[in-house]
Amino acid sequence: MPSNNGMREIGVSSSIQRRDLMKVGAGATLASLASGVVSKARAEGLNGATGAFDDGTVRQIAKQLASAPYKAPDQSLPKAIDNLNFDQFRSIAYREEKALWHGENLAFDAEFFPRGFLYRPRIEIYEVKDGQAAAVPYTPDLFSYGDPSLQVTDDLGFAGLRLRTAINTPNVMEEFCVFLGASYFRAVGKGQNYGLSARGFADGTGDPKGEEFALFRAFWLEKPQPNVQSIVIHALLDSPSVAGAFRFTIRPGDTTVFDVQSTLFPRTKISQSGIAPLTGMFYFDANDHNHVDDWRPAAHDSEALQMWTGSGQQLFRPLRNPLDLQFSAFNDVSPRGFGLMQRRRNFRDFEDLALNYEKRPSLWIEPIGDWGEGWVDLVEIPTPNEVNDNIVSFWRPKTPLAAGKEYSFTYRMYWGWDNPFPTSLARIGATRVGSVVDDKNARFFAIDFMGSPFDHLPKDTHFHLVPQASVGTIRNVVVEPNPNINGWRTTFEFVPGDEKLAELRCVLASDNGPVSEEWLYRWTP
Repeated sequence: MPSNNGMREIGVSSSIQRRDLMKVGAGATLASLASGVVSKARAEGLNGATGAFDDGTVRQIAKQLASAPYKAPDQSLPKAIDNLNFDQFRSIAYREEKALWHGENLAFDAEFFPRGFLYRPRIEIYEVKDGQAAAVPYTPDLFSYGDPSLQVTDDLGFAGLRLRTAINTPNVMEEFCVFLGASYFRAVGKGQNYGLSARGFADGTGDPKGEEFALFRAFWLEKPQPNVQSIVIHALLDSPSVAGAFRFTIRPGDTTVFDVQSTLFPRTKISQSGIAPLTGMFYFDANDHNHVDDWRPAAHDSEALQMWTGSGQQLFRPLRNPLDLQFSAFNDVSPRGFGLMQRRRNFRDFEDLALNYEKRPSLWIEPIGDWGEGWVDLVEIPTPNEVNDNIVSFWRPKTPLAAGKEYSFTYRMYWGWDNPFPTSLARIGATRVGSVVDDKNARFFAIDFMGSPFDHLPKDTHFHLVPQASVGTIRNVVVEPNPNINGWRTTFEFVPGDEKLAELRCVLASDNGPVSEEWLYRWTP
């Protein structure tokens, strides 16, 4: 099932923390280099970007773009802001009273990011009102400047956007969604902090030859109607290999939901396409702590890849920060869903007053329609710290995308506290790995199972663990009640021998069959 090898990946934006902004910036910079976005000349205007607008407009623009050679957006900046550092960039702040739709008593408003620092490409932004699209005008006085010398009169345009709504407190507008850097974006549900990110498209992730990063080069924001709690954004994707049109219908709440309609027009054959890419950070946890010297119990945006297959399997794959790049591919037909999940929700799970990992969203992808045969790919990249996003997952269709063709993928994204769908199966509550006291060549595994089955099955139900290993030996299997979680703890020892990689899996079962989701794990030294 899984295979090894992989490569690097980086994350997106947040306007809140230095760590988050630096993560995005690095991704945007590599994206620019990988895509060949180094032109100093501004690309020609987008035909049809303004004037009459409907749901087919961006699709037509993308189709026209794909039929012509790629032209990069403008990256040139005036000398005064050509080499901004982090602090200078952050000192340029959008004025809240200048927000699009500010004071119009609507559920949403929008603010925009300045260009500079690691966000050089000019991103065109339009407002759609009454079926007509018009450019959102740029002026320097949209921003305040901590250093007045950074204010220039040039028509710079914007680098990206943020959306605001009263997500936590009535009548208090707060940021809940950001589009900034390549095709990266992210969102939160009520009460959450930014964590993992999503992208419009991935191309070549896991290929040793390198990855091409597409760019959302233009956005169209439909003006929301009064008393409507959703907003529609259209985005134009572009890269040397593909152009595409995206329509996002966004509904913030306890779980923030994106309905995504995407259409892709490859310029070239794309063998390693990534649909609905997710990217996050996993530094360490109780299953992978032996190479990290840190005082906290854990640090990660996401703890596991979860998958519900087309055949009905429910799979849970804890993440790792490996010493070597790892690439795993999980074959499936018509997947029901997948996501990077954060199940740990207590402060004591992380003990971090500043970063609040327990408040970071899980992100679940629900395909709409039949996606056919392919793979859920998982890339795990070594990272020496928690700054870099080192986890990537996406759907890879079995059939390569052919040049000159049109491909559509529709899906729903749930940014929230958990998988949005209930399950009757017991769930993995924790994975812990450590040494075996009397055998330095063995590893000890402790896996907790918890959830509804234990409330409904007879008290005298006998449970047993069904473990498997692709290589090596599993021994000393124990299953015992864990009243602290109203569940069961299973333990075993794994002896790899001379092997350097093993695929482990197990499921908790009663005499009548499996009662839990299936635990998957890749062991490496």
